[in-house]
Amino acid sequence: METLETKEIESAVEAILFASGEPVQTERVCIALGLERPAAEQILQKLMDYYAYERRGIRLLHMEDSWQLCSAPDHADAVRRAFEIRKPAKLSQPALEVLTIIAYYQPTTRAYVDQIRGVDSSYTMSLLLDRKLIEECGRLQVPGRPRLYRTTRQFLRAFHLTNLEDLPELPDFGVEGQMRLNENGEVVDPELEEEETAETPAEGESGSEAGL
Repeated sequence: METLETKEIESAVEAILFASGEPVQTERVCIALGLERPAAEQILQKLMDYYAYERRGIRLLHMEDSWQLCSAPDHADAVRRAFEIRKPAKLSQPALEVLTIIAYYQPTTRAYVDQIRGVDSSYTMSLLLDRKLIEECGRLQVPGRPRLYRTTRQFLRAFHLTNLEDLPELPDFGVEGQMRLNENGEVVDPELEEEETAETPAEGESGSEAGL
């Protein structure tokens, strides 16, 4: 049976996460409640498991060294209707290709992304920057000092990843392969995808994609 002190600490951690509205680092929880790191992580993990197991309306996300409360994905449509939030547009195939390259080879330059894809990626990268899925993280120390890019915490949240180590193993598609992630964070084999598309074409598909 849990002691009153343990329940109070859990309640305090929950209050901190709720009041923040933003990701909270584990260290901040430790300092606020005078906890050792292992104890804080144990309580946070317990809360995360509790929300998921009891199918509560909120979930606790773990992203690298931070934790954040959010609404349960199952109720996304209801939340959008309540606040009249427009559903975010799905990522286009070019955007997923660029995002995959950056995710697996970060930090990397736009020139490297262009080299792998064989096309100019400046427009697509600009859109990914606007959606805060990638960010600049310095410059490469070579002539011209090109900008370096990496994925963001928002990327982890969007693809339900705790950290980059959770990325699935990347198949060897070669430099010319159009490797990419799908909306579930899974690596897509372009050849298999083309076969499936040929067998089961989507209804009303125009054959082109606009925007991100």
